[in-house]
Amino acid sequence: MEKIIMTLRDSKTARWTALALISFTMLCGYYLTDVMAPLKPLLEKELLWNSSEFGFFTSAYGWFNVFLGMLIIGGIILDKMGVRFTGKMATIIMVLGTALKYWAISTHSLDGHEILGMKAQVVIAGLGFATFGVGVEIAGITVSKIIVKWFRGKEMALAMGLEMSTARIGTTLALWTSIPIAEALKSVSKPVLVCLIMLCIGLVSFLIYTIMDKRLDASLAGENNNSDEESFNVKDILFILKSKGWWLIAILCLLFYSGVFPFIKYATDLMINKFHITEQFAGIIPGMLTIGAIALTPLFGNVYDRKGKGASIMILGAFLLLFVHVMFSIPVFSQTWIAVVLILILGVAFSLVPSAMWPSVPKIIPEKQLGTAYGMIFMVQNIGLSLVPLLIGWVLDRFCISGTRLLDGVEVPAYNYTLPMIIFACFGVLAIVFAYLLKADDRKKGYGLELPNMEK
Repeated sequence: MEKIIMTLRDSKTARWTALALISFTMLCGYYLTDVMAPLKPLLEKELLWNSSEFGFFTSAYGWFNVFLGMLIIGGIILDKMGVRFTGKMATIIMVLGTALKYWAISTHSLDGHEILGMKAQVVIAGLGFATFGVGVEIAGITVSKIIVKWFRGKEMALAMGLEMSTARIGTTLALWTSIPIAEALKSVSKPVLVCLIMLCIGLVSFLIYTIMDKRLDASLAGENNNSDEESFNVKDILFILKSKGWWLIAILCLLFYSGVFPFIKYATDLMINKFHITEQFAGIIPGMLTIGAIALTPLFGNVYDRKGKGASIMILGAFLLLFVHVMFSIPVFSQTWIAVVLILILGVAFSLVPSAMWPSVPKIIPEKQLGTAYGMIFMVQNIGLSLVPLLIGWVLDRFCISGTRLLDGVEVPAYNYTLPMIIFACFGVLAIVFAYLLKADDRKKGYGLELPNMEK
């Protein structure tokens, strides 16, 4: 008599519980990723940072990932050692990087010191953020492979959408709570301490997941399609690099996320300088972006699972990205309600592209190379996450200072954000081009990006 449940992943309860555990870990990681974004004015006031220093610090997220190739190494480790080892390693790295970052911005022992001509505090905090960036990005590719492992042939895009939505809750919490926490505890460093505590809890959550993963591997032992984690060969990187479809998704990822994540870092400052919203409430409007993503990413993922149209979904998201940044760049549109509407539209774009892009990778790259493929995409993405904030900070200091304003009696620069928003709009134009190229390549190669994910 044939078994109804052949493996642990055939149990809905088991696979959705596994998803909940790893998603919570990523929520904690994303909280730290964006917790400093609303604090730019307070950093200028309390620690005397300028926009270039803030951009330098923000760019640190991708230093090791881009210049040391840590995500390629992480992807290879993932394909060789499996999700349990790699996930634990990545989560521990997140905790250590956050601890260094917190120490740097909370101590006075670095006051008056410089490293390479820059405030020692900024550099050390950047090193902590760079270390954290390695951990959270490797955790991200690990979680992607975990979802493929548990949900291939099932609700894969929906599961990825729900994981991304849960992670976006972390971003929303960061944008909404960092200034209130800093003001309540009277220190710009205290939100990072909260993040450190959360990440320790996230580590425990992932350790609980590893118990389930061991049980899954035991139930997969008799399957012919068992995991190919041990069969990966470093030479297979060449196979990935020869894939035109992989390159198109990687570049689309670079362009789209360059127009979103660096924008989030400066969005609170944009709300203060262009829309004249107070510091206490300026993070609420950017937080609405992630609220939209939380609600819509699983919805669009479910559409992709059942109806397909993955490449078309990515094209629509790229058009919305362009529209939003063009509208933000127009000086006369400075009413608060316009900012709210545009952020909500950007939230839709932020739901459309990821909900279709990440589940499309397994249609192009075999599972045994999937960890490395995701790692290499994340590395390409980190080029933008590293360089674009640096560019925007430099542009703001060099071309966009329009005067000064008072923050709690302290004079800080005022900025005109027209030029930075034009730069972000350029990423939208290029994202549209590469989304169309991906759809054309899908028609030629037959990846199945326009086909449903769920097997009937």
